[in-house]
This record gives sequence, C-alpha cells and structure tokens, in this order.
Amino acid sequence: MSLFELKSEYQPSGDQPQAINALVRNFDRGTMEQTLLGVTGSGKTFTLANVIAKLDSPVLVLSHNKTLAAQLYSEFKAFFPNNAVEYFISYYDYYLPESYIPATDTYIAKDASINENIEKLRLASTANLLERRDTIVVASVSCIYGLGSPEDYANMCVTIAAGETVDRDDFLRRLIDIQYERNDAAPEAGQFRVKGDTIEVFEPQRDDFIRISFWGDEIEAISRHDAVSAHIKTRPAAITFYPCKHFVLPPKRIEEACESILKEMHEQVRFFESKGLLVEAQRIYQRVTCDIEMLKEFGYASGIENYSRHLAKRPPGSRPPCLLDFFPENYITIVDESHVTIPQINAMFKADRNRKQTLIDHGFRLPSALDNRPLRFEEFENLTRRMIYVSATPGQYELQRTPPPVEQVIRPTGLLDPEIEVRPLEGQVDDVAAEIRSCVRKKERVLVTTMTKKSAERLSDYLNELELRVSYLHSEMDALERVKVLNKLSEGEFDCLIGINLLREGIDLPSVTLVAILDADKEGFLRSGRALIQVAGRAARNAKGRVILYGESITPAMQELIDTTQSHRQKQIAYNKAHNITPRTIEKSKRETISDVVSSNSDRHAASEAAASVFGGNSSGAAGRIEVKNLSDKELSQLVYDLEVEMLSAAENLEFERAAKLRDKLNSLTDNRFVQNFKSKH
Repeated sequence: MSLFELKSEYQPSGDQPQAINALVRNFDRGTMEQTLLGVTGSGKTFTLANVIAKLDSPVLVLSHNKTLAAQLYSEFKAFFPNNAVEYFISYYDYYLPESYIPATDTYIAKDASINENIEKLRLASTANLLERRDTIVVASVSCIYGLGSPEDYANMCVTIAAGETVDRDDFLRRLIDIQYERNDAAPEAGQFRVKGDTIEVFEPQRDDFIRISFWGDEIEAISRHDAVSAHIKTRPAAITFYPCKHFVLPPKRIEEACESILKEMHEQVRFFESKGLLVEAQRIYQRVTCDIEMLKEFGYASGIENYSRHLAKRPPGSRPPCLLDFFPENYITIVDESHVTIPQINAMFKADRNRKQTLIDHGFRLPSALDNRPLRFEEFENLTRRMIYVSATPGQYELQRTPPPVEQVIRPTGLLDPEIEVRPLEGQVDDVAAEIRSCVRKKERVLVTTMTKKSAERLSDYLNELELRVSYLHSEMDALERVKVLNKLSEGEFDCLIGINLLREGIDLPSVTLVAILDADKEGFLRSGRALIQVAGRAARNAKGRVILYGESITPAMQELIDTTQSHRQKQIAYNKAHNITPRTIEKSKRETISDVVSSNSDRHAASEAAASVFGGNSSGAAGRIEVKNLSDKELSQLVYDLEVEMLSAAENLEFERAAKLRDKLNSLTDNRFVQNFKSKH
C-alpha cells in the first residue's frame, strides 16, 4: 500500500501522464536531479502529487515566497487529506533584525512580532517529521535558517503510556523543562493545568488538549479532548509531548554552554582592550553577562539563537541545524519556481553575514554569532538528495545539473497560452481603466503589474476614484493577509488587483482573463523575458485569457515572450485538433486555505480596513467630512458596530493612536447626512 493516499476527482491527462512516468522512471534509474518544465496552468502540482504518491518518501516543497507557499499548501492538503501536509514559513508578522550603523553610531535592537498561529504550524511540521513518514512540508526559504538540533529536540520529548508508573511531580517538571507553563485558570497552547490527580496538557501544535488521569503514581487513562466542548475525541494508549520551542535544551547542556560563552566573552574583552576599544569591551561584557543570567534563571534568553554554536557544542564555522535535518535520508525536495528560489537561497548567507560582522566589530555580539546563520548554498546542496526543479522558465543552474527537462506544455483543459497584444505607452492608464470596465461588464477579473510599489498604490487610488473596485498587493502585508486578498479577488469582492512581482510565479487565479503589463519596455529584472513569461502566465488559466503589453517599442524580452507564446500555441492547437478538445476555463472547487487553518493577527484590523474601503478620498466643506459610498442600511449598521468594537479593543490594548483614528472614522460616519437619514428611519 502506498505511503501517500492521493485523492482527486481527476485523472492525469494532456502532458501529465508522460511527465509523471518520466520523473518516476528517472528516479528509479538513479537520476538524482530533474527539471519539470511546465507552462502555467498545465497542472504541475497535480503531476507532482502523482509522483509523490508513487515514490513513498517524505517531501520538502520549497517556495520563494509565502503567498505561493500558502497556495501550494492548500493544493497538497486537498490532494492528500489523510496524510500530514504541513506549512513552514517565517513566523514573523513583523521583523526588524538587530543591526548597527557605524556612520551615525545608531544601534537598532531586534524587534519582531511573532505570529503564534504560524509558530504552531512550524512545531507541527517538526513533530510530524519525527513521528511519521507520510509527511509533506511546504516551506519558504526560511527553512535554511538555524532551528535547533533535531537530536536535542527528540531527546527532550516526554513520552508516557497508559498503565505506566510515573511520579506525577516529576512529570510536571519534565513538562516545564520543555518550556510548558502551568496555568490552572485558563490554559492556552503550550500550557498545562493541574486538577488533583488529573493533568490537562495543551500542546502548542494542536487545537485540542490531552487529559492524563493518575491513580497514585500510575497513569490510569489518557484521552484527547475537544478544546471547546471537552468531548473525548480519542483514547491513545501512549502520547509524546514535543518541546514548545525549537531551541530547547536540558539544564546540564545550558550550564556547559554558559561556561563556554563566558570563556569566549573574556577572550573578546581582552581583544578589544588590546586594541584600545574600551567602549566595545564594556559593551560586550555587559551584554553577555546579562544573557548568561537569563539562561541560568529561565533556560532561555532573548537572542538565544546567537549562542547556538555553544549550546549545540558545534565547532567554529560549522553550519547550524535547520529544518532539512529533521528529514530522513531518502526524502525528496521539490523546488517550485526554481529560477527564483535557487538564486534566493544562494544570496541569503552573504547578506546575513555582513550585518552580523558589523555587530561583532562594535561589541554587540560575540564572534560565534556568525555561526547562527542560514546555510551556505553548497551546504544546502549537500543536505538535499533527490531533487525536482519546477518552473516554466528554468534557470541555467537547473538546466546544467539535470538531463533534458521533462516538458509539460499541453494543458488538460485544452487551454492555449494567452494571446499577446502590444499597445502604445502613451495613455496606458486610461486604456487600462477602459479594459477593466469592459471586463467588469463580463464579470471577469484583471491583473495589472506596475514597476514600483508607489505606482501600484497611486494607480489603485486613481482607479478607485473612477468607481472601479480595485485593490493591490504589497510586501508590507503579512503572508496570511496576502492570501486573503487573492481569495477576495477570486470570489469577486473586487475586480482588479494591482501589484509588482507578487503577482508573478505560481499565483493561481482562474478567474483572471486579462493581464495588463504597464511599462513593458522598461528592461530590467521585472521586465526580463523570464519575468514577462511568468506574468503573462497568470492569464493562461482562462479560455478568454489575453495579455496587453504597453511599450513604445518591442524589446528583446517582449519578443521572447511573443515567440515562446506562439511556439506553445502551435503545439497546443495541434494537440486539441488531434484529440477533438475544446478549451475550457479551469474550474476549481474551494479548498481549505492557510487562512482557514489559522487566523491572522491582522483580523483585528478588519473593521478599519472595511471602513477605508467605503470612505471616499475627498473631503467636503471646511469641516473636512468624509463622504460615504452607497451602503445598505444593514451594511452600514454592521460597519458602525464593528468599528466601535475595534476601537474599544484598541484602547484596552493601549493602542491609543489607532483607537483615536477609529474614533475619528466613527465620528465621520455618525456626522454624515446619509447616516443621519439612516438613524431617523431606525
């Protein structure tokens, strides 16, 4: 029986059967690296799912951005509902790395906002990798950063079984050692509650809880309960509790590490003093002394990852453990959109090292902090085994390391590559507005790509003033919020989405019929041949798909797009004619998304965002009152209520500036004549 159970109402078709067979056959023959060259909309994910089902090995799916990783997670979750499909990305909603600017003598302390929901998914990924083989982890490139040793992580696990004799107090101490906290009132994830001979443990990676009943020192029963109703879900014979954090070590290891850290600190102090750098010497002495006290007292300290070499007893210069170390030897790595992901992995080490070296030179960190880093590219290569590079436009790295690519040009739906049209640069914005209106009348969706974030914002504002329903994506949105925006476009909450490079590789939007590329003749990274092919591919999932390029002349990159599209269309038209296929738009049932799995912290701002969408941009009169777009009475009443709730919540959280802004929006609504009419009727 296969390790992975593939569930799908579809059967491989088009180029998919030959691609599946070729990939599996090549691996069976000993080929370690392969390239799948698949056009947009050809069902590359379904092809990979079939390959995974045939190879029976754990899988790491690497993506270059969080939005695409979330989409891939949703797709693989739908294909393998009975297997462990996990999501591993950076858990920061906001991250400002520790840094120092010598020119202005400015120290910037590390500042971060951790998304607890994503941290829960990260912990679930490592836990499943240790306890089951049928695991698929969809990850961003953050997976090559230090994570903590899998051996230490596994050794710190606490396993108990029904009928086993265990000292209750000793069991509680072991939970505390792996960073669980006691909370007898209202326990949350990563906490436990003690009620006499009963202990309830709320695991950080799950939404339910474990109840352990003792009879003296004997474990009488173990049961898993629903977190809301407390109803019993299962009665496992045994249970393993995994650490609440990836950086968890036994007390003895921390004591040994503290001695090693102090030794390095004294060496660094002597080095600074010998150079006459007394400020730096005092700075590193105070910093490390404080961290040591925290480690000894709590077993954890802010910035503990900078001491990872000492904590893990690694030699200088050695690489830190990462997610890849949690996989068994025979796992498969799928690098999605490899032409972007591979260069991104290659660049991460140098950027991180330059920042840390400055901190070390000025006494903010010990030299060993350099060993808390992302993998070097050659280390990444050594850790991976069987590889599949997936892209519509593979790079030179993949093509040089693999046999001729396995091609997947024919789409199962018979869809053709979109038609390409070149239009003059002059008047491009007004022309786009007219095209959007035309698409709206036909209930179609539009993507528009610009060169900069600022131009995307300005274009969005301008089109909204023209009463078009437009939104945009940008890099300041967290990963979960980006997914929500894309879902809103698919569901028709607005008609046009504007972005820069976030709309490129892999974004799956079958409802999009038009892709408009502004300033297509501005040659560079965002308007290279590879980039244009990827952007144009967003219109390849709809039978009416088309692409408009705005430029004063046809650049080599634009010509590459036109030539590639014509070549693909000839093959696709010939295949459709031979098999009597009529192209049809891709239709996908609504899948569970990452937004359904976790709730973004930004949900608390939903009401203010809704208010922003209904306020016009112009102020009227000396008082500067805000005009409100047409809303039904029910919609307006709900908006007022939501704003009040969010304002009170912000005040309770001491977010007074945001509360004041919400108050002003409420006043604008309340003072508005439309609202006065609404009040008079109710």
